[in-house]
Amino acid sequence: MVRRGRFTMDEFIDGLLNQKDATEQPSDTQKPEDITMRIPEWYDEKLYNKGRHFYWNNCFQFSSSMLVGLVAVFSVPSILRVLISSRRSNSIFTSYKRYLSTVLHTISWFEHDLKPGTVSWRSLMTVRSRHLKASIASKMKGQGIISQRDLALTQFGFFGFAMLKPDKFGIRQLEPGDWEAYNHFWRTIGYVIGLEDKYNICRKNFEETRAVCKIILERVFTPCLDVVPEGFEHMTRTMLDSMRYVNPTIDVEALLYWTKYLAGVPGYIYSEGERAELQDTLRAKLKGRSNDIGVDTAELLLSKPAIEISPRTPRLIYLQDYETIESIPEYQRLDLTGRYKLTFNYILGSLYTSFIFRWFINLNFFQALFLMKYLPYLAFFKFGITASYVNIFKEDPVDDTVPKPNSEYTKPRQRKPFYKEILSFLW
Repeated sequence: MVRRGRFTMDEFIDGLLNQKDATEQPSDTQKPEDITMRIPEWYDEKLYNKGRHFYWNNCFQFSSSMLVGLVAVFSVPSILRVLISSRRSNSIFTSYKRYLSTVLHTISWFEHDLKPGTVSWRSLMTVRSRHLKASIASKMKGQGIISQRDLALTQFGFFGFAMLKPDKFGIRQLEPGDWEAYNHFWRTIGYVIGLEDKYNICRKNFEETRAVCKIILERVFTPCLDVVPEGFEHMTRTMLDSMRYVNPTIDVEALLYWTKYLAGVPGYIYSEGERAELQDTLRAKLKGRSNDIGVDTAELLLSKPAIEISPRTPRLIYLQDYETIESIPEYQRLDLTGRYKLTFNYILGSLYTSFIFRWFINLNFFQALFLMKYLPYLAFFKFGITASYVNIFKEDPVDDTVPKPNSEYTKPRQRKPFYKEILSFLW
C-alpha cells in the first residue's frame, strides 16, 4: 500500500465514506456572517491558471460533463433532501434561477483570478455562505445538514466524469501537465469553499484523484443512480427542463440515459460490444435457468453501496430484452429526438478531439454564454424579460411547489405520432 501525503488511499476513502465525522461535520462551523476565506498554503497560482486555460480549451465538453455530474449528484439522498427542503429549485422558474446562477458562478471561477475582491472571490464567498445557510435551514427542518461528505460528493459532479471518461467527451490534454493543473484548480476551489483537506477528493496529483473518483463512482454514484431516491425524477427533470431555456438542445430522457450509461448503471448500454458483454454476464448469473427469470441489478454492481441509499425494490433486467439495442426497455423510452441526441453525444466525443471541430463547438459555447448573461431570449417568453436575468450575488427565489413522486415520471410513455417526432427532431 503506497502512502501519498498524509493518508493512504484506503485511509482517505474510509474517512470520507465510512466514518461518521464526514457526515456529521457541517460544511462550515462558523456563522454565515463570520465566514473568512483564505488561499491554501499549497496553492500554486501558475498551476491554477493553467487549469483555467485547460478548461477554456475544452469548455464545451467540460461544461457538458458538469451537467451530467449535476444529475448524478441529485441521486445522493442526503444531498437531495437538502435541495428539496430549500424550496429553491422545485419548480421550473426557481430551478431556472438557481441553476443558471450555478452555471454563471462556475464560469466566473474560470474567467477571473482567485484574489480577494475579484468576481471569482466574491462568487466563492457567496456560494460558501449559501451552503451554510441552506445547511442550517435544513437541519432546523429535520432534513439533515450539508456535510463535508456532501461537499466532496458535489465536488465530484464538477470534474469526476471528465477525469474518468475523457474519451466519451473528446477532452484531450493539449500540453503536458494539463490534467495536473485542472486537478490543482479544483483542489483549490474545494479548499476555498470550505472542504477540509482530509475530505477533498482532489488529491496532490491527478493519478490519485482519478483513482479516488473511480472508487466514488463505483461505490456511491452507480448504486445511487441504479435505484434513485424519491424526488430524484422531479428535481432532475425540473432542472433539465428549466435549462432548456438557455440550452434548447437538452433532451431530458437522453441526458438521463447518458448519465446512467456513463455511471455504469447495469442495463444502460449503447454499443454492440457492450450489449453482447452484458448478455454474457446475465447468462453467467442465470446459470442455465430460464431466460424469463430476471437478474437483480444489485448483483451486477461492481461494489456494494458505501453510503445510505433509498429503500431498494429489486430492479430486474431480462436476458431477452438485450437481443438488440432497440429492444432495451430503457432505450425504448427515448423518442426519435432522444435517440438522435444520444447518437450525437457518442459521435461528438470523437469529433471534439480534432482542432477544427473543437474550435467551432467552443465558439458555439461562447455564443451561448453571452446569451445566458446578456440576452436569455428564450426565457423571456416563459418568465418575462426582467425575471429572466440572473444576478449571481442575489439570493435565489423560493416557492412552495411539492415534488411529484418518482412514479409520476416512470409511467409508460405514450409514443408521439410520427409527424410530431419528426417536427420535434427538426425544431
